[in-house]
Amino acid sequence: MDGIIVNYRMGRHTYTGNQMVVKVKGVASREKAKELVGKSVAWTNTKGSAISGKVASPHGNSGNVRVLFEKGMPGQAIGSRVKLA
Repeated sequence: MDGIIVNYRMGRHTYTGNQMVVKVKGVASREKAKELVGKSVAWTNTKGSAISGKVASPHGNSGNVRVLFEKGMPGQAIGSRVKLA
């Protein structure tokens, strides 16, 4: 299953570097997004190394999910693909 990183999880004045909002292909409701909680996520950079994470919760009502990665994500990750397993 594939997804696209939309943005960092953000507040009014701050952002959380290791939490990202991901839009999953084929998921369009909060109920379907709840089924993905606990799945593992992997983002690979251009050099081939991967940063792994886990789906924590749904984000909003349109099927987006919040992913907690093991370390901070670079800004270049926004708009790139991730794989859900």
